Amino acid sequence: MPYYLARTVDGPFDRVVGEVLDRLRSEGFGVLSDIDVQATLKSKIGVDTPKYRILGACNPQFAHRALGIENKLGVLLPCNVIVRETEEGQVEVATVDPVVAMERTENPALAPIAEEVRGRLSKIIEGLQ
Repeated sequence: MPYYLARTVDGPFDRVVGEVLDRLRSEGFGVLSDIDVQATLKSKIGVDTPKYRILGACNPQFAHRALGIENKLGVLLPCNVIVRETEEGQVEVATVDPVVAMERTENPALAPIAEEVRGRLSKIIEGLQ
């Protein structure tokens, strides 16, 4: 089973990033971090890479419920969503599969929350234009 959910779309990179941010908000997620991997690698080690952003997304209601069940769960949060430019000039959007991630805790009480989060993240990715 893959550890991520992904979809590749056509379109300008910045437009896709904007659409992902809008869709995250519409599903109750905020973005706690936004890492420009391309700029970071260029400035830190002088490497040129395709465009690549990591959005640290969090839905506070789900996070609160899950942390109440498993207090060390913060090591697996937030849900990272990547937006990256492919070699073919398309844009791939991928996110961690929360069901797979939560299985690592071996706490079955987290399964319903993980399923709900997976549903929302899947909706975001599948709805991209």
